[in-house]
Amino acid sequence: MPRKKPFSTKQKKKQLQGKRERKRGDTGSGPSSRNASLERGERQSDTSDSETTDVRKINQQPFAREGRYDPNRFRLHFEKESKEEVEKRKKVAREKVLKPLSGKEDEISIDDVFPPEKGLGFPRRPPWSYEMTRENLLKREEKSYREHLDDLHSRNPEGSLSHFEHNLETWRQLWRVLEMSDVILLIVDIRHPVLQFPPSLYNYITGELGKQVILVLNKADLCPPPLVIAWKHYMTSQFPHLQIVCFTSHPGEAYSTVLQKKRMRKKADWSHAGGPLDILKACQEITAGKVDLSSWEQKIRRDAGAEQMDGEQLDDGLETVLVEHQTDIAMEMNSPSQELYKDGVLTIGCIGFPNVGKSSVINSLVARKVVSVSRTPGHTKYFQTYYLTPTVKLCDCPGLVFPSIVDKQLQILAGIYPVSQLQEPYSSVGYLCERTPTYSVLKLKHPSLVDSKPHLGIQGSEDMNWTAWDVCEAWAERRGYKTAKAARLDVYRAANSLLRLAIDGRLCLCLRPPGYSCLREHWENHPDLPEIIALQGRTTTKEEGMGERDDEEDGERGCE
Repeated sequence: MPRKKPFSTKQKKKQLQGKRERKRGDTGSGPSSRNASLERGERQSDTSDSETTDVRKINQQPFAREGRYDPNRFRLHFEKESKEEVEKRKKVAREKVLKPLSGKEDEISIDDVFPPEKGLGFPRRPPWSYEMTRENLLKREEKSYREHLDDLHSRNPEGSLSHFEHNLETWRQLWRVLEMSDVILLIVDIRHPVLQFPPSLYNYITGELGKQVILVLNKADLCPPPLVIAWKHYMTSQFPHLQIVCFTSHPGEAYSTVLQKKRMRKKADWSHAGGPLDILKACQEITAGKVDLSSWEQKIRRDAGAEQMDGEQLDDGLETVLVEHQTDIAMEMNSPSQELYKDGVLTIGCIGFPNVGKSSVINSLVARKVVSVSRTPGHTKYFQTYYLTPTVKLCDCPGLVFPSIVDKQLQILAGIYPVSQLQEPYSSVGYLCERTPTYSVLKLKHPSLVDSKPHLGIQGSEDMNWTAWDVCEAWAERRGYKTAKAARLDVYRAANSLLRLAIDGRLCLCLRPPGYSCLREHWENHPDLPEIIALQGRTTTKEEGMGERDDEEDGERGCE
């Protein structure tokens, strides 16, 4: 009997990897295939970027080969970071002593994020006509996109740009939504709105397209009312013709302290959102009677006044939403008609960065769940249209990250990058701890005191020198995060947990507009304050709110 050929563990691993790829339906699956190498993050060049840039594809979804829809077509594509850069940040996280920063360090202007001289635009759809074939149109779009990326990289040194979308397919979704829509809802997170408001996009929509933009300051419950008013006035001063609306899908859970309670999603409770009526009023002002929006107003008032007992919804609300799935052909050869309010229908496009709550806004406007919601960036894969009423149509677009000049750590805390995909989360934890009193709020005990002085509890921990790595170790000790085999402290899991607390709004890090610290007293006594408090559904009095701010200032520094 012939001797069996040796089969090593490495070969077995390759065999299992090939089986998994075949099960997902990858073509050319195998350990040495091109797809396999791409999934391992190696160099690749396609229409998603220029030929000289490494791209990391995020959020791989399994799918059957015979399936009609590829869920990975619109997955996030970000520029790949080198191993040297990742290791350098890990070393800094272990060695750099964290020092609390003053409140002025949180003040940021829109020119700090999108400097005009850097040419931080976005790819535009090239001109086309119906005489062109589908293949020629796609080639022209690919060529235009490559030229845009080459120009962007030539103007900005390597490593100076923050994370931004490199997937052409996702940009195509934006083009279609902008062409289809009459009014654009640009949705941002109130905690860091300037990070998610590209001036180039606003100027393109209002200038070249001749359409109106409504800025939706979402998640207003995660921000103190004075800061909400300050951001609203700052954006108005920068863009005088911009319609601005504050919005929250979780009224009654207003901002309290730096450490927030978990935002509980009650089942089928989308009809109690704060802000839909303000969006209606903004649309009425823009349309100026050219579209009959009375049915929308009736729907909002009916949904707001409906009594929901035991999670029950109105039956007629389930029949009023017609969902349309857009095919590739319809999107690619869509007419670039400039006719607004075609057939007496107002089409509202919802666009914004990942994780700003676009799907939640749509669900709140419809007053029931029609779009799946996830805290993972890039959850919405393709756009759909929803008929809110016979004369109002909503259009949902996947989240897009525009080029900018901002710390990547701040981008991660803003939720644009999936936490589970991070190679090095520790520097982002350090960024958070320098701007919020994390040690005292989470009651962390310094790792050096765990063994030497276990009887002291957390006493003396605040006076110790903390690094980002120490914070992760202390949180892992407090939560009981251990590795499976060696039972060591799982600092990576602890870092991910801290970042999720920040992204979910439980560890509240809010940026501030320029000059907020000097005018803080003015915003705290602003006449519009009761309106924002009513929007949030806040029940505490002003004196209680002031007490909370004083408590935060007694710590290292609070977030307002």
